[in-house]
Amino acid sequence: MAPSRGVLMAVTAVAAATVTVAACDSSGTEHRNGSETSPSSSPSASPTPSPTRSYPLSKAPRTIPSVREHTPARGPGWQPGKSSAVVIGKGDKALADEGKLLAGELRISYRGEAQARAGDVELALNPKDGGGPESYSLRTHDGRVTISGPAEAGVFYGTRTLKQSVRADGTMPEGEVRDRPDRPQRGLNLDIARKHYSAGWIEDRLRGMADIKLNQLGLHFSDDQAFRIESDTHPEVVSPEHLTKAEVRRIVALAGRLHIEVVPEIDSPGHLGAVLLAHPELQLRNVSGVPSKGSLDISKPGAAKLVDELLGEYTELFGGAYWHLGADEYQALTVRDPAASYPQLQREAVKKYGAQAGIEDLATGWLNDRAAVVRPHGMKPKAWNDGLFRDSTVRADKDIEIEYWTGKEYGARPPEDYLREGFKMLNLNDEFLYYVLGQPNAFVYPTGKRIYEQWTPLVLRGTTPVPARYSGQILGGRFAVWGDFPNAQTAEQVAQGIRMPLRATSQKLWDPDKPKLSWDGFKALATEIDRG
Repeated sequence: MAPSRGVLMAVTAVAAATVTVAACDSSGTEHRNGSETSPSSSPSASPTPSPTRSYPLSKAPRTIPSVREHTPARGPGWQPGKSSAVVIGKGDKALADEGKLLAGELRISYRGEAQARAGDVELALNPKDGGGPESYSLRTHDGRVTISGPAEAGVFYGTRTLKQSVRADGTMPEGEVRDRPDRPQRGLNLDIARKHYSAGWIEDRLRGMADIKLNQLGLHFSDDQAFRIESDTHPEVVSPEHLTKAEVRRIVALAGRLHIEVVPEIDSPGHLGAVLLAHPELQLRNVSGVPSKGSLDISKPGAAKLVDELLGEYTELFGGAYWHLGADEYQALTVRDPAASYPQLQREAVKKYGAQAGIEDLATGWLNDRAAVVRPHGMKPKAWNDGLFRDSTVRADKDIEIEYWTGKEYGARPPEDYLREGFKMLNLNDEFLYYVLGQPNAFVYPTGKRIYEQWTPLVLRGTTPVPARYSGQILGGRFAVWGDFPNAQTAEQVAQGIRMPLRATSQKLWDPDKPKLSWDGFKALATEIDRG
């Protein structure tokens, strides 16, 4: 912090015993007042020392999530000025998007590949930096800022730290930040099937997510109520309100620039009511002919053909690293005697997997077969935890990432069961991380306080953490918005309602330590940053 104008020091001129007062203005220029005997007029006078500014040790920048390491230093820090610019290191053209974005946000110029000058921010790639692709270092010294990392994502997160610090306090503190996330997958899951959101609204969420260093957006776009993305292979299944493919490409492109992975989901063999409305011949019916809500009859050859055609179309549209296959809440398995109620499924299970097989085996085989469809597109398959069964003979493929949300549904088991089997998991604990429109089934809109104060990535079910020895298998988590009663809130009410829960989720996935701020302090900081 710079000292205020005024007296900085007093010295006694030895020969004349005259007091000299030295003062500095805000530019650091020294001024003098009072009577003075200059050394030139008094050979016996001692030289008068030039005063220098004195700064306290800096404090860590105030950001959400908080930075994990900060080495303090003495100095004025950095703030954007009229001559400031963002530059990128020589040969680092890959950082142009990050540089232009930051320059616009800080309202300073962008000079591209150029030598950094006083007042500038320099972005640079340094493959030798340790800490992983999302790590970065940010050094503030001599009136400039240098952000470097081994990959673009880390440098981008460094720019988010700088942006937030300037918005909160007007400055980036002197010293060095070394930062990295605790978990590799951190995000928001959005049900756009039961409630339609515009492309612009989704893009706004992406920008907000990026600022708090979230890197994953799950899009659940097919369910019993609607199918929300344009289709060329099966236009008959698409609901009137939907995203066009052009809008999806725009969303995916923006997400890529913000280092966010989009994780699409077509849930099957349940939750397919909107698709089955156009294909009633594939509807699952019990022995009495009664339809099973949203359930596909996976004994029929046309069932796999329909879903695989949709998967093939949308894996090409989205690209990316992941595909969510759903697999939860297949209604055929929720009745007292599945084999008696759905004999066609039982016959197909025996035909495919042998005399000891049951409908659980058929459902698990369905999951594995759909995973085999998305893998050639370079996508890692994901599934909900209650789509994997304890007693099935057919076992789910071990590379399927389990997204744990509940212990209450049929097939759901304690998290340790999956972890002991070696599965990697993502945390979507419905006790903390579910924002369900209309608050049905005892759900309550979370404020973020319980997440901030009680939840950790190890708390996969209820409020009890799994043993720490499984920590390496828990890849992160996503806060989830579900549209059970879509008209219970407007899109803007949803945006406001998830604002603090998302920030709390980000904090707990980025930094494993107990937060230093109280919840009230955390909320106040969020307000300061948002207000800028």
